[in-house]
Amino acid sequence: MENKPEDISSYIDALTQERRVVFNRLREVIIDNLPTGFDEVYSYKMIGYVVPHSIYPKGYHCDPKLPLPFINIASQKNFIAIYHMGIYSNEDLLAWFKEEYPKHCTNKLDMGKSCIRFKNIKKIPYQLIGQLAKKMTVEQWVNIYESASKQR
Repeated sequence: MENKPEDISSYIDALTQERRVVFNRLREVIIDNLPTGFDEVYSYKMIGYVVPHSIYPKGYHCDPKLPLPFINIASQKNFIAIYHMGIYSNEDLLAWFKEEYPKHCTNKLDMGKSCIRFKNIKKIPYQLIGQLAKKMTVEQWVNIYESASKQR
């Protein structure tokens, strides 16, 4: 992106038309499926879905002024990325996703720790992303996060 967006609207406006369509659909799928309690924000130069301070006042340990991140979506140079902290933190959820992915998409899964990369943006498995978004409640995410924080 040439300009530096400062909010969700300007982030989306800065995308190409093709990516804008994909992003709007991703946002819709995530928002329609996220359990109650998560907020949509612009954070880390991405669109994010977070546990707000009103629910988790401690915020994110790296910067307590920021709410606790859960999912982010980003337009990278060569792909669209979904960062899902629950997949990174919960082995059962990761195993479920890896098992379900081939049922929804013919492309090979391209994934890092919490990052799912879609190089072919015409083959994003929106239904699977919706299922993934609804798999973890705010309470479950906070409990997993708290457990991991105690281990640090």
